[in-house]
Amino acid sequence: MSLEIKVPEVGESITEVTIASWLKKDGDFVEQDEIIAELESDKATFELPAEVSGVLKIKAQEDDTVEVGAVICEIDEDAKSSESKSEGKAEDKKEEKKEDKSEPKEEKKESSSSGSGPKKTGEVHEMVVPTVGESITEVTISSWLKSDGDYVEMDEIIAEVESDKATFELPAEANGFLQIVAQEDDTIEIGATICKIEVAEGGAPSESSSSDKSSSKSDSSSESKEDGKETYATGHASPAAAKILKEKGIDASNVKGSGKDGRITKEDAENAEKQSAKSSEKESKPSDSGIETEKLPSPDASGNREQRKEKMSSLRKTVAKRLVSVKNETAMLTTFNEVDMGPIMEIRKKYKEQFKEKYEVGLGFMSFFTKACTLALKEFPAVNAQIDGNEMVYSDYVDMSIAVSSPKGLVVPVIRNAEKLSFNEVEGEVIRLAKKARDGKLSIDEMTGGTFTITNGGIFGSMLSTPIINAPQSAILGMHNIVERPMAVNGEVKIKPIMYVALSYDHRIIDGKESVSFLVRVKELLEDPTRLLLGI
Repeated sequence: MSLEIKVPEVGESITEVTIASWLKKDGDFVEQDEIIAELESDKATFELPAEVSGVLKIKAQEDDTVEVGAVICEIDEDAKSSESKSEGKAEDKKEEKKEDKSEPKEEKKESSSSGSGPKKTGEVHEMVVPTVGESITEVTISSWLKSDGDYVEMDEIIAEVESDKATFELPAEANGFLQIVAQEDDTIEIGATICKIEVAEGGAPSESSSSDKSSSKSDSSSESKEDGKETYATGHASPAAAKILKEKGIDASNVKGSGKDGRITKEDAENAEKQSAKSSEKESKPSDSGIETEKLPSPDASGNREQRKEKMSSLRKTVAKRLVSVKNETAMLTTFNEVDMGPIMEIRKKYKEQFKEKYEVGLGFMSFFTKACTLALKEFPAVNAQIDGNEMVYSDYVDMSIAVSSPKGLVVPVIRNAEKLSFNEVEGEVIRLAKKARDGKLSIDEMTGGTFTITNGGIFGSMLSTPIINAPQSAILGMHNIVERPMAVNGEVKIKPIMYVALSYDHRIIDGKESVSFLVRVKELLEDPTRLLLGI
């Protein structure tokens, strides 16, 4: 029978709590009154004890916010009997060993493994980092979802791995016990061993075996608590409080906790920060030394001068590394031009509603620039080419990469065979890929293999920039904001909506004449959009 453990009432006006941390894992055996979790409200941190003995089944995860009275976990009480049976068997085995010391080792192994649960076959399966996409040579271990020594089942997700383009999950390739080789944040090459699995047969471990291990842990922990006068909570900071203290550089030993049994709460950490700030102000005041000195005006340092550090994501570290390598390994130059956006803006204004009504997508600038670049790339194939060792690779198609800002950083999904797509198909692909990028659901295939890139800094207000080439490509076009500027037209000054465009290119494969001519061709196609429809 399973007993549901609900969030208890912890105080007046408190309707919900946050799970700060689980002190026991899902499937662990817990003793009655043993502390299994730490919960936080907006006023204090408190501990959650087990109401009965049994196997824990976690329902709400760490950092989840749950209402008072909601089910937070279940405890299977039937695990008691299985534990007692397993202990009885263990004692019987000890007696048998004492009576017959001459028994061979092989027979002892068989007797110890005769119970229910998985049996090791002796085979060890090595798991290597799989090939995850073109040009990706290494990945970073983002997190292990299983611990070393855990039993895993075939196709169960055991880790999350990051490349410079995406995060993907790593499934177990066999049933057995996990042996972790590469640790979290390690960067390893494709094909390298990431972990090993000791192959086992007979299904997942029984509750009795897991309860034996967990009960021994709980016994040792309870003994340590009985030895000391202070409880686990004394002088211990809650996760939220510990984070604040760490960010502010305050030692927890210098903070007095006001929570249960001396626990340091979030409020204690915030107050400690204020107190330390006051003490630092007092220390900064000059003492009276009896010597008159000239009072000089000091800079105002009374404002907020806090700092915080955040760990760089693997994606951002890899992108930074690649961008620096591009700057160092290519002969990169940038050429500029200006485009009168008036004709395109008139077309959008005139047909925007009809276009959206027919195709269910908006008519944006990206489709015009994509079509203009695909036509210009056919005329100047070197701009669409790549260097591969001592060879130049020319592509008869255009896989257009579109730079997109996502919560995890800059990603560059690819529109395949953009030269064959119509305006509405281009707009549809841009919307689809941008949405997947924001949701973090882009696949490796959707971000590899581009031949040319367009990036639009204008949506953030950029007037001019020198974009960095997206290796191994040889060129990238930068769009910018549209600003009304005075222009000389047939001897007259007229106000025109102007966009500056920039083409960064690798001078090793693209000559100056080709780069300038390419950008001029894009300018001509954009300023006379009928050319895009006619392909001239």
